Amino acid sequence: MPIYEYQCQACGHEHEALQKMSDPVLVHCPACSRPELMKKISAAGFRLKGGGWYETDFKSGNKKNVAGEASAPASCSSTGGGCGSGACSVQ
Repeated sequence: MPIYEYQCQACGHEHEALQKMSDPVLVHCPACSRPELMKKISAAGFRLKGGGWYETDFKSGNKKNVAGEASAPASCSSTGGGCGSGACSVQ
């Protein structure tokens, strides 16, 4: 969710707001309550919510899954169970 910067044209108060992109632009200043708040043009900051951002997208090799690998089913040919069905995704 982006963090937008606002500045009041009446009192000069600067304000940051965490808003959805679809949210309406703020108008009333939290300091003086006048409808003079203007969105500043800046590089909007953002917050990543949810799990797995660093772990799944930016790691490589053996460090990809820190939580641990899920074990293969006992009937899988990759574990010596010899399922042989061809449906096994682990080769």
